[in-house]
Amino acid sequence: MSDNIIQLNQEIIHNELKDLVRNSVEETLNALLDNEAEQLVNAGKYERSEERQGYRSGHYKRNFQTTAGEVELKVPKLKGVPFETAIIERYRRRESSVEEALIEMYLAGVSVRRVEDITEALWGTKVSPGTISNLNKKAYEHIEEWRTRPLSGSYPYVYVDGVYLKRSWGGEIRNVSVLVAIGVNNEGYREILGAAEGMKEDKESWRSFFVWLKERGLTGVRLIIGDKNLGMLETIPEVFPEACYQRCTVHFYRNIFSVTPRNKVKTVAMMLKAIHAQESKDAARAKALQVAEKLKEMKLASAAKKLEDGIEETITYMDFPYQHWSRIRTNNTIERLNREIKRRTRAIGAFPDGQSALMLVCARLRHVAGTQWGSKRYMSMNHLSELELEDDPLSDIIVG
Repeated sequence: MSDNIIQLNQEIIHNELKDLVRNSVEETLNALLDNEAEQLVNAGKYERSEERQGYRSGHYKRNFQTTAGEVELKVPKLKGVPFETAIIERYRRRESSVEEALIEMYLAGVSVRRVEDITEALWGTKVSPGTISNLNKKAYEHIEEWRTRPLSGSYPYVYVDGVYLKRSWGGEIRNVSVLVAIGVNNEGYREILGAAEGMKEDKESWRSFFVWLKERGLTGVRLIIGDKNLGMLETIPEVFPEACYQRCTVHFYRNIFSVTPRNKVKTVAMMLKAIHAQESKDAARAKALQVAEKLKEMKLASAAKKLEDGIEETITYMDFPYQHWSRIRTNNTIERLNREIKRRTRAIGAFPDGQSALMLVCARLRHVAGTQWGSKRYMSMNHLSELELEDDPLSDIIVG
């Protein structure tokens, strides 16, 4: 019985199958190239025809990396008509899907070393760090064009924030701030307006950022939503005098929680939320007074002081359509983006300079903007148009 047992060498079989698949891919690609050449020439090999557009002039060989391994292509040479193949792009040495996948992996937070290992496992070829660097350099050129693109149309709502990253500076690791702005246009779609290095989020940084956005075409700003920053608050009236400021209510709550004992945070949170659950500004102000008095009774004088000093700048949103209130009273839409940025940059650690940090942030922003995030309507702007008509004293005359 043992003499009849057939022993199989799995390694030999694997190699044979791999060669078989690669040869099949090579034959298929060369057949497709020949077919494309016939269509361009409008005649087969040696065929005499009045409709002929050109002539074959042999072929040249080139290697092409595929998922089945490296194959040798016989690319036709044509006279009288240029040969532009849809099968491969000129001067490319591997499938475009591979390059796209490399960039996607890098932008998704995969380290360069890990990208090398993954490419070797998937495609049988280890991509060098230099290749990855060149691919990203090309990507960053497009990203910079996107970052500085002209803005068109109006953006009634603008969310702004700064995200802090680590960078090397004279042998030390310091913080660098990247300022980010998101706008909601007149159609109700979100758009990433821009990102720029802001250093310390001081007045000059915010002023330069806002002026840069305005020079690129940012107009129609009615409300700017963000965390409280003195530099930003001083700059808004200078650059956007028609715009109001809305302090993010979530950041406002956190500021009050910072002077609240941990065992009382839940109670205080419910009290604060009751303020912003009111139906009007007057009702919110009245409720804030009641909450402040209650906080004082609870021996939370510091919390009461912060509430009294900051409540007015947190209820600006109530001057706008109530259908938009849940969207414009917090900076949540930009906070989610910041978490995406932090997740991506966590693998980097400290950047060598501010420019590299900015480019990687913009790469992630551009990636997110191209997803459903930017193509899904965020809010209906018809409510804002209706409110503007109600507030316009000439609207009745115009309508009449």
